[in-house]
Amino acid sequence: MHILMGIAIGFFVWFVLRYLIMAFYTVQQNERAVKTIFGRAERVGNLRTTDGPLGETLTEEHKTRYNFPVVRVIPPGGPYIKWPWEKIYKVSVATQTMNMATDPDSPQANHGGTMLEAVTKDQLNTGLIGQIRYRVAENNLYAYLFGVKHPISHVTGYFVSVLRERIASFEAPQTDVIPDSEISISTGVSINDLRKNLRDLNEHMEYECATSSARYGIVLDASLITGIDPPQEVDSALAAINTAHNQVSSDISMAQAAADQKIVQSKRAVEIETLNAQAEVEPLVALADQLRLLRTQGPEALEAYLRNVRLRLYTHAQNLIREVKS
Repeated sequence: MHILMGIAIGFFVWFVLRYLIMAFYTVQQNERAVKTIFGRAERVGNLRTTDGPLGETLTEEHKTRYNFPVVRVIPPGGPYIKWPWEKIYKVSVATQTMNMATDPDSPQANHGGTMLEAVTKDQLNTGLIGQIRYRVAENNLYAYLFGVKHPISHVTGYFVSVLRERIASFEAPQTDVIPDSEISISTGVSINDLRKNLRDLNEHMEYECATSSARYGIVLDASLITGIDPPQEVDSALAAINTAHNQVSSDISMAQAAADQKIVQSKRAVEIETLNAQAEVEPLVALADQLRLLRTQGPEALEAYLRNVRLRLYTHAQNLIREVKS
């Protein structure tokens, strides 16, 4: 009798601890929770991910593949209570950072998760260094918790495949130092082009990976590719190409500056000669106007003007040669 009483008391204590006291739970500020009832996630009506903004990032084919139900998200706070047939799944929504070369399924891959290799369009095997910032998509927790087994593995694999495809087909825009000129200093070396356009490469990756929240329930906040290292066997050749590139750029800039300076000097010389010619013409024009006015006054006025001019010249002359008529 005492044994049965002890078993009953023990069962009662276990039931109270397991299903009454431990039934209370809380959700931290950087967490969100989803409740399942008999293994089925609590949903928000019949809403699907394709019905909201996430559906706009998917193609028509992917809408049928990644059309997850919208689940009810339990916000931070508490205490909440759950019944024995219910289960709570908590996830952190804080932004996390990881090396872009990290392979969650194989930590030794990609040189121990330190450098990601990719092949460029000119068949150079180059190393990429950078980071990925990501967080769990609060508006698609079903995909993160129940859609795929290892969401971060899918996201990193998708990111790496898109990045390698972009590296293999990347072409920098062709720009010349001198506009409308046939002289171009574009080297055509893919690694140099990639290094000069890291910002465009990062922006392209963010655009292409915008569907990760709808696919896997993970939002890629940013991809920061910080370094592109060429193979050691072509490092010296690239250094020589870059040196020649800089020398050509310097020579073209100096030639253009010298040409601009000569053009300015020529324009200034033309302006000076034009002013000098105008200064010489003005007295002649004024004299012509004066003679024309004297002519209107009669022949005596013109003869008197000529006589006065001769007298003024005589005052400045030291010797006078006069013609004597025989």
